[in-house]
Amino acid sequence: MTPVADGLDTYLAEHARFMRGRGEAAPSWLKALRDNARDQFERTGFPTTRQEDWRFTNVAAIATTPFRLPEGTPTNASAVVARVAVPGAVRLVLLNGRFAPELSDLTMVPVGLKIGSLAAAIAQGAPECAALGKAALVDGKPFVALNTAFLEDGALVSVRKGAVIETPVHLVIITGGTGKTMTHPRVLMVAGAGSRSNIAVSILTGPGDTHFTNLVVEASVGEQAIVDCCLDQRGTDASCLVSDLHVIGERDSTFRLRTVTLGGRLVRNDATAVLGGSGAHVDLDGCYLADGASLVDNHTTIDHAQPHCTSHELYKGILDGKARAVFNGRIIVRLDAQKTDSKQTNRALLLSDEATINSNPQLEIFADDVKCTHGAAVGQLDDEALFYLRARGLTEKDARDMLIHAYAGEVLQRIAIPHLRSQLERELFVQLDRDLADHHRRA
Repeated sequence: MTPVADGLDTYLAEHARFMRGRGEAAPSWLKALRDNARDQFERTGFPTTRQEDWRFTNVAAIATTPFRLPEGTPTNASAVVARVAVPGAVRLVLLNGRFAPELSDLTMVPVGLKIGSLAAAIAQGAPECAALGKAALVDGKPFVALNTAFLEDGALVSVRKGAVIETPVHLVIITGGTGKTMTHPRVLMVAGAGSRSNIAVSILTGPGDTHFTNLVVEASVGEQAIVDCCLDQRGTDASCLVSDLHVIGERDSTFRLRTVTLGGRLVRNDATAVLGGSGAHVDLDGCYLADGASLVDNHTTIDHAQPHCTSHELYKGILDGKARAVFNGRIIVRLDAQKTDSKQTNRALLLSDEATINSNPQLEIFADDVKCTHGAAVGQLDDEALFYLRARGLTEKDARDMLIHAYAGEVLQRIAIPHLRSQLERELFVQLDRDLADHHRRA
């Protein structure tokens, strides 16, 4: 038996332990959902590099590590929350996959916003829970299947029809503790027709052993609703982070996603958007820093299923050391999706001769009255620009930071929560300073 097959058995055994324990008290529909996902995962197993969507991403670090559900909680969780907290935001914390009321701040929830533990919503029979598993399908998605098989808790964010929520919503997801731990948090977002909201999701891992976070987000965006969403990942050099986001946009809706990755040994982000109503719009933007021997893989799929829909994508990567990155952007334009306007741009900045990126745009166009463009560029810092800045008195570090700030700022400036935007900019340059110091030590 191969190590990956052995790993599959380990995960199935952990699932059986989960179902005998804390997963036992669940409604019958949830148990059926879990069982179907577990069976799907057992049939397909972990993806391999022989599969096109995983050709450049080897998940052996996840498949062969005997991860277990955490038994306790990280001792430094309050300090982690304090470091990433957004002043004035409604904050919900998931600690090792479960709602942590003692770390959350739900005292000033605006009228029109419903937010809380997904487990509690399931137990209370909240109508929003009927959407679970409707957007994030398990077929052909092994990590979605794994998350659904372990579905227990997470966050429910529901915005009432016509409500305009000015207060930011901040979901903080922390995985940590002793041993090799894994969590499978689920986030369910429901934006009512004509509503407006601003939601941030921060994924963090604690120090110590290897940790694995497997997040699934399902978002339903009603007619003329607007959702601004930011997903940031701040893992350790030993952590594995997988996120699957699935959004369905109805007529004239807008969904904007900014994904910022600032850490992790193995990071895989899948974002799938179905523009299911005429006039729907989606933005999928990303900014990531990969250093050392890390791998960051961004896969996007935008399905233009109706006419007069628009989509824009802008992904920018900064790679150093022996880091690797993957970008795969798939755009589907259905037969009846006339007047589609779609633009995709992917750029990578290589700070090291050993860093690499694999870029693969995919356009599947079945309509004839469309505008679809894509572009990819890979390069290094402009030597002439560096020389120009240093000739005017800037240090090497300041000159480099200025150029990188201009490069990354095109994505970071689109984050709708100012405090979070500033926070992520600071952390980006802290990591870049560390990389520069490593360069000087090796020189």
